Parts: sequence; structure tokens; C-alpha cells
Amino acid sequence: MTMAPRRTASRLLTALITASLACTTAAQDEVRLPDLGSSANALISPQEAQDYGASMLRQMRALDMVVDDPLLDDYINDIGHRLAASCDKPKDHFAFFIVKDPEINAFAAPGGYIAVNSGLITITRDESELAGVIAHEIGHITQNHLQRTFEASKKDAPLMALVLLGAIAAGAASRSGDAPMAVLAGGQGLLAQKSINFTRKDEIEADRVGIQTLAKAGFDPNAMADFFQRMQDAMSTGAGGQDVPALLQTHPVTTMRISDAKARAGALIAEQKLRPSDDSMNLLQWQQNTAPIAFVKDPIHLIPLPDHDSPSSYALMRERVRVLAGDATREATYYGSNLQTRHSFDTPANHYGYALALTRSGRGAQAIGQLQPLLRSAPDNLILKLAMADAELQAGHRATALAIYSALNAQSPRNRAVALAYATALTMSGDKHQASLAADLLRPLLDNASEPEIYSAYARASSAAGDSVRAGEAFADASYYSGRPFDAMEQLKRLLKRDDLDYYARVRIQARITELTPLVLELQKRRIKTEDNPDGRQPLRPANG
Repeated sequence: MTMAPRRTASRLLTALITASLACTTAAQDEVRLPDLGSSANALISPQEAQDYGASMLRQMRALDMVVDDPLLDDYINDIGHRLAASCDKPKDHFAFFIVKDPEINAFAAPGGYIAVNSGLITITRDESELAGVIAHEIGHITQNHLQRTFEASKKDAPLMALVLLGAIAAGAASRSGDAPMAVLAGGQGLLAQKSINFTRKDEIEADRVGIQTLAKAGFDPNAMADFFQRMQDAMSTGAGGQDVPALLQTHPVTTMRISDAKARAGALIAEQKLRPSDDSMNLLQWQQNTAPIAFVKDPIHLIPLPDHDSPSSYALMRERVRVLAGDATREATYYGSNLQTRHSFDTPANHYGYALALTRSGRGAQAIGQLQPLLRSAPDNLILKLAMADAELQAGHRATALAIYSALNAQSPRNRAVALAYATALTMSGDKHQASLAADLLRPLLDNASEPEIYSAYARASSAAGDSVRAGEAFADASYYSGRPFDAMEQLKRLLKRDDLDYYARVRIQARITELTPLVLELQKRRIKTEDNPDGRQPLRPANG
């Protein structure tokens, strides 16, 4: 899929989701009070909401709209679940993921699914700002804003935007940037006419509870208001010709709202200073992370000038997002040019980003040169060591790379990023024994995994090790989690016809078919189009065996 159709689909998807979850403009100024036991639960149960959120994520993966990377997945979920543990409903289901979209935006969806655009992450200046946006979205969920909007618009199908995901996927698959627009031009176009914003009261309420969550989780409670203020100042129309970011369109801010948020943060800070023994807040932690920021314009990015301290996980992950969500060759040019011309750009995090871009664009030997000084300063940094192993492998130094992967795996067993990279390197050799080791590394990661690449890597390793049945099962799961449920079902049915299946394999495959059948039938019933069922009419043939 080309970049333009994918980006168009991404923006339409965000608009559709927010539109379907939003109230009409007539309710904009309605006073909202926290409700206990909204009747909206009768419209959609928590499990149904979670199922729809998971379906949304699979469809977004089918569009190649998700940054699927174990390091980044773990990082964004560590922040998200740290915040969720401090929110009003810590036992609720939450899942956090990164969208490949340079737009500065984030959104919450049914089932506790919270998406953060890559463009938002790369524009933040510290971890507290990123956490502030996530905390705000958590606030929308914990305060039942999604359910309220369902209840306020019962005449509309509350999950229509999610139902339309399949149609958008089919349109985007045509590689035409106008195809998703054509979908919207049909009978469902009325959704686009609705307000895409939560009410003002919802936004203020999400601010309030989000700031409390930030403080309880140990982040700077000022960060949310500071970030919105900075976006409004740096990217408002008339400030260098930049468009207003999507975040400010879907989450409109006012001077009064920002002032209110700062006042609430100040009150929390004062309260914490009166209770220095309270472990729920570490003031030094976030005070040390606040620093002035300056913006510079270049043809590709509006970028914050990084600090010159040793690289934090946040700083490294921010640059990792930039590279993995973008074009590696373009990003390599971006880093190389700025490192040559701007002294302030010469930071460990930017050298790391440069190394990633070089490795991903086929220049592993150059990447090694960028990483060596960083590892001399931080020899135990797992992120940097993993990048070095990847660079060594790309440069053709396979033995060196395997030695690094092996040491990292011994140091951090069951680390998903290490296991996936190590297993991939082992499988590449074509050696049956090494492929078997790779499968052993990946097998424990399959429990509760939803990332297609883990299943694909396990399938490749199992196939190279001679276990074609396990490989077939894993390839089917990879198809399912990539948003291709019909393909997954057909693969499983073909597996079931094999005459060499033992009892346990046959039971596993039949159980998976049974699990997928209701979903496929529902898609058929609604004639929802998916990448593997573009006309929405593919029949469900009975399984034999």
C-alpha cells in the first residue's frame, strides 16, 4: 500500500471512530455529571466493547497502520498500564498501541483501546507530556464518555464506525487515495456530518481525572496543560504556516481550560509537598524532567531540540518511533544532515535514531560506527545492545550478532524484543537445529500474544525445524491478527484435512476453528468487507475432519 492511501485511511479511520463515539453538536454545552450504572451498558456490554476494540486493532493492522514492534509495544503499554493502575478504574481492560501517522493526535476506542499517533510521540519533549495525553484518553474511558455518547445517539448504530473498518480496508487495498472517500460517499456518509468532538464538559472532566492520574502515577501533573499550550502556541495557524494539529481539532482547548488544568496541577503539587512521605508521587522525578524547549523547522519535521544528557528510554523510544513509522532512507538523510549541521542535534538519542535508520536502509556497517561510542558510554543498555546486534547481522557479521543476541537473552529471558530478533537470526541460517532453538524461544511468547509478527516468526522457525503442522497453525494465527480472518479459517481447514495429524494437533485445530467461526459468520451476516473478503460475501464452508 502506498503512503498516501494509508495516511488517508488512517485519518478517515480516526474521524469515523471519533464521529461514531461523539454527541451531536446540540449537546455540546450539556452539563455532564459522573453517572453510576449508565443504561448505555445495555447498548454494548464491556465484553462486546472489548471485542470491537480488538477487531478495530486487527483491521488497522490489515491496513498497515500500526507500529508493531516489541520494544515500542512494551514501552507504550508500560506507560499506559502504569497510568491505568492509578486511575479510577484500575481493574478495567486497557490496551495501548501506536499508529503510523504523522498527525499529532490520539484517540480512545471501545474496550479500553487507546491509540497514540507516531507524530504525537515524536513531538513530545519528555515522558510526562506523552503520559499526559494518554492519561487524558484514559479519563474519557473511566468517566464513561464513550458510553454516554452511545446513549445520547441511540438512533445511530453506536459502533457503525467500527463496522465500516472492513469497507475502508477494502477501499484502501485498491491503492487509490480516493477509494476510502468513495466508501464514505455512500449511505454511511452521514457519520461524517456529526461533530467529532466530545463535549466541552467531557474534555474538562477528562483533564481533571487525567491530571490526578498523572500525579498518582509519578508524572508531572503540569505536563498535560503544558503540552496542549505548546501545541496551541507552536502550531496554531499563523505560527509559521503550520496547520492546527488534529489533536486540537478533536480535543479543542481554550485559555480558560488550560488555566484550569494548571490550577488543578498546582493544587496537587501543593498537596504532595505537604505530604512528602507519600510514595504515590515522586516530585523530584518529574521536576528533573522539565526543561525549556525550542522548535526548529525543517522540510520533514517540526522537532524539539533534545537535551544532552545520557539517553533515557523515553528519548531512545521517541527516535525509534520516528524511524519505524517513517521511511528509513528519508529518516537516515534527516539524521545525517542534522548531525552535520546542528550542534544541538548531536545527542545520543539522535545517533541511535541514525543507526536504526541506517540498519533499516541496508547500511549496517555505518550503523555500527554510530552505536560504538554510545555503548562505550552505556555498555549495559539493552536497547543499544539490541540495535548493535541488528546492525552486525545486517552488515553480514552473523556470528557476532548471534553472540550478542545470546548474551541478551541470558540477561533478559522472555524479553519479547530480544527473543524475536534472536529467533529471526537463528532461523535465517536454514539450519534445522538452530530453527528448533528459535521455535523454543518464541513458543512461550504465544500465550496471549496478538502481534502478527510473533506468530509469523514462530511459523517460519517451526517450518525450518520440520514441524509443518505447528507452522501452519501459526501462519493461520498471523493471518487472523493481521485482519484476515477468512484466510485464517481457510488455512485451518486445509490443515484439518491432513492425514498425518496426531490427536492433539487435530483437537487444537478444531478448537481454533470453533473459536473463529462466530466471528466469520458475523462478518458474513453484516457483509463486512475485509482484505481477504473484499466483496463481503465469501461463504463459510464446513470444516472436514
